[in-house]
Amino acid sequence: MASFSVDFRLSYSGLESDEHFIDFYDVAQALMGFERSLAITTHLVLNDQVITQAPSLKGAKIYALPPLAGSWEIIATVIGGLGYLGTRPKDTPIGHLVHSAYDYVVKSALGVHVDYNKSLGQLYEEYKGKVDVPILDESRFDSAVEKSENAFAEMHRPLIKSRSADQAVLYSSDGYDEISELNTDTYAYVRETHTSAASDYFRGFITSYNVNTYRGRIYIPDLNRPIPFELSDMSRDSNSIRLIAESLLSNVTHPLANQGLVEFEAFKNESRNGRLKSLYVLDVS
Repeated sequence: MASFSVDFRLSYSGLESDEHFIDFYDVAQALMGFERSLAITTHLVLNDQVITQAPSLKGAKIYALPPLAGSWEIIATVIGGLGYLGTRPKDTPIGHLVHSAYDYVVKSALGVHVDYNKSLGQLYEEYKGKVDVPILDESRFDSAVEKSENAFAEMHRPLIKSRSADQAVLYSSDGYDEISELNTDTYAYVRETHTSAASDYFRGFITSYNVNTYRGRIYIPDLNRPIPFELSDMSRDSNSIRLIAESLLSNVTHPLANQGLVEFEAFKNESRNGRLKSLYVLDVS
């Protein structure tokens, strides 16, 4: 595997952090969440496997640089491949994939819609045959998003528990492009999920589906974004799966034709502030 290096920065601001102070316990838990989210994403990119524990990361190491002056911030460097620490190149295809994958996982976990096909999927197409890593589809990253939710919640601790800061920002790469802000709204999205008491109906087009997990995404025109879904036991019959597969095939082969419309009867899983996170499907028609 080619050597690579990519940096990510977590910066807290406001309240006590503006004076360079931050609650020790909360920031320790936050940094563990930061490292865990990076490890889950990096391991998936390199090994096509979603790990449950950060120490299981293989093919790369994550190093912490000393905290920086400013409000309160720290840089994490993800390094992979052979060679000395200081010689890993930063501008590499694998580094770009790790950067883009983490951007995708962060934003998806925090409720920001990212079009896989126009972002990470496009990068995979560009690098196909040029990188020694597996080519992963959207459903593989859905698993990483799910496994990272607790890690992202922990990164909010200085904002929510001790209130020694009132916001945080995740940046990536040497140019420090902003990935996402962390605040009370993103905490409400990632931490709490409320399931509706009654089912509702949703119409759309299947954009991804995993036959092993019975999970996928459905693009709902009324919402103008794809929504993750999971089939309940009662909807895992051959007819439902056939309809999902036909919709996915139509959407892949004729993406602009609006063919393959399906309707779900499903419970809504929503964040505390009412944003739709996913659907638990009872029936497919």
